[in-house]
Parts: sequence; C-alpha cells; structure tokens
Amino acid sequence: MSYKTIDSSRISMSQLMQPSHSNFSGKIHGGYILNLMDQIAFACASKHSETYCVTASVDTVDFLNPIEIGDLVTMKASINHIGHTSMVVGIRVESENIRTGEIKHCNSSYFTMVAKNDLGKSVDVPGLIINDKTEVKRFLKALKRKETKQSRQSEFNSEDFSHTDYLEDLKSYKVKIDLPENY
Repeated sequence: MSYKTIDSSRISMSQLMQPSHSNFSGKIHGGYILNLMDQIAFACASKHSETYCVTASVDTVDFLNPIEIGDLVTMKASINHIGHTSMVVGIRVESENIRTGEIKHCNSSYFTMVAKNDLGKSVDVPGLIINDKTEVKRFLKALKRKETKQSRQSEFNSEDFSHTDYLEDLKSYKVKIDLPENY
C-alpha cells in the first residue's frame, strides 16, 4: 500500500465574488459557495487518490459570516481522514475585503469523497501520512463525526424505534404534537 502526506494534496483556490453570484439580499448565494466547495473537494480528493472522485456526503455546512460582492473568497482544502475508498476533505472558506484587507472566516465543512475507476467502481485510496498535532486532531474529529452519524442512524432507523419514547423530550420545543389516536 502506498501512503501520501496531507500536504501532497492540499489545495487552495481564490475567486473574486461578482454581482452574478449574489442572492436577492445582495450577499453571495450560499449555493454558489457550495458549488465551489464541491469543486475544491473533488480536486483535493482526486489529487490524493489519483483518480476520479464523487461526492458521497457533506457534513456541517454552517454559514458563519456573509460574503459580499467584491470580496476575494479563498478556499483551503486538505484530506482529514481516509477509509478504504473514501476520503474526508476538510474545507475552510474565508472572504477578504480587498479594499480594507479584513478577512472573515465564513465556513468550514467536511465533504466525503469516494474514489472511482473508469468503470465507476470504488477503488482503494492511498494511506495517509500524518505529520503534526493538527492533522492528528482533524483525523480524530473525522472519526468522531463518523461514529456520531452511525449512532444517530442506528437509533432512529432501527426496527424498534418508537416516537413515544421521545415525546417528553419535545415538550420544551416550539412544536405541537397532533398525531392520530393509534399512531
């Protein structure tokens, strides 16, 4: 098995935000940013795996600060975790007001990408060489996100799931439960 450093597939991309990228409130459209994030995730994962990659899932897309027309958006991507055929790409999005130099952290997200061969079959990816504490932390955080997701799916997708077990938990929320009698 071959191994690659995280630095060997690290990518950054910058783009000037234009009026055509904005939504009705004059801020850059979140969907446009997601499209750019998907592109950089693909490039990073493909660089690591040396093959075509597809997006399997996207975790934790929180838009922290709005991006303005005229801002320079920079995205930084690196491999945070690898499985047999999948890779978790961590992405950091920052915007810079090019007139003032102010930089804002706008988003951090995690894209799970799967390596594919020419026939569309999943293929093994190279192992990961981890060089510092930050890379170890990112790898471990990816493991925890995976465990949490699997636990949540197991809890709510099980055959013996009963909504009545959770009705008390819902009382403190702004929700009215109005189910049929024998539901």
